[in-house]
Amino acid sequence: MNKKAVIYTLGCRLNCADTALLTSRLELAGYTVVSEQQTDFDLAVINSCAVTAEAVRKSRQTLRKLKKNNPQAAFLVTGCAVEVNAEQFRTDGADYVLTNPDKKDLTAILAGMTAANKSSGECRENFQELVTSSFPFRSRAFVKIQEGCNNFCTYCIVPYVRGRERSRKFAEVLDDCRQLIDSGFPEIVLTGVNTCAYSDDGKTLGELIHSIAELPGDFRIRLSSTEPHFNNRNLIDIMAETPKICRFLHLSLQHGCDRILKAMNRHYTSSQYADFVAEAREKIPGLHIGTDIIAGFPGETDDDFAVCAEFVQKMQFANAHIFTYSPRPGTPAATMPDRPDGKTAGLRAARLREITAISKQEFINSQLGTELQVIFETASNGMLHGWSDNYIAVSVPENSAEKGCITTVKAAKNTVSIPDNLLPPA
Repeated sequence: MNKKAVIYTLGCRLNCADTALLTSRLELAGYTVVSEQQTDFDLAVINSCAVTAEAVRKSRQTLRKLKKNNPQAAFLVTGCAVEVNAEQFRTDGADYVLTNPDKKDLTAILAGMTAANKSSGECRENFQELVTSSFPFRSRAFVKIQEGCNNFCTYCIVPYVRGRERSRKFAEVLDDCRQLIDSGFPEIVLTGVNTCAYSDDGKTLGELIHSIAELPGDFRIRLSSTEPHFNNRNLIDIMAETPKICRFLHLSLQHGCDRILKAMNRHYTSSQYADFVAEAREKIPGLHIGTDIIAGFPGETDDDFAVCAEFVQKMQFANAHIFTYSPRPGTPAATMPDRPDGKTAGLRAARLREITAISKQEFINSQLGTELQVIFETASNGMLHGWSDNYIAVSVPENSAEKGCITTVKAAKNTVSIPDNLLPPA
């Protein structure tokens, strides 16, 4: 009888893509992967997150809770929180601790062929995963195309836990996408730390998208977070010319004041960001622009925040993730002076949420009466629920459409919305 394994995924879409690869490796090792709802399992894999101190805390909490409820099982922790402090997970009772580069060794480790708890060091070469993604409990597929980041924003731990930029081999990405499309997935989400940095033997993100779009099948392509740098402006034309690409861009702003952007080591000004957005909206009607913004960054004055709030209002985001600054030990910003107190940062974040709630509703209103390409994924109370290509949640009577395929729907009042969480449920 096969042993059972469960995977708990915390954090970003890239972690979801990593989990799909871990699923395949567990299956190769002879495990049956079961859903998170199942309490009877032999092995639990926790794919951890370290983007904030709270994310690390939740990763550790997940391990401790699972171990308390399932003392007979084995526990393996991997992901970014391991890169920050592997020892804390060993203290919490992890049987195996794998760094991000060591994820590729999971099958061999479970087969007893290589030592666990080793450190592979930083990997800088373009890579192959040597397995295809497996999504037994999801209705959309996250495909990992890129790893690492060279930007070194002063607040961000990611370059230290994911390493330098490197890309997955072009042919393997295509094979992975082909297999997922053949398996019936109607949406492929391309993920990475910085997807725009994709490059393999001279092939860019644009060439990769074109090649995926040419694969046979009725499906669409969604890009995860992208950078608003002027070097990425060609992405706009690629999206406008490729109907299979969703009208969705998540462009991380982080702040609307140039002085704070410089302190963050972001590689653009607010005016360059605005120009990028204006060109994208002009060339791609109905485009959803989402973003991330940090309130309370060290050195942020009342005047800096006022400039930021005015800029955010001007940008009219369809969706925004608003965070209060969280110091990450080991990053330059963690030692910067004049950090606003928690109450001030919280009030500023609340004001940004008020602004973006208005622009979110205005975006929804702008789409009323238009035809949206929707994939319905769930059903409840006689209604089907799904997401359009430009990330509007749509609900219709259950007998009026089919689940799991792209359907044209005319947006009507009281049937559309935008979810607060940009990661759709499985």
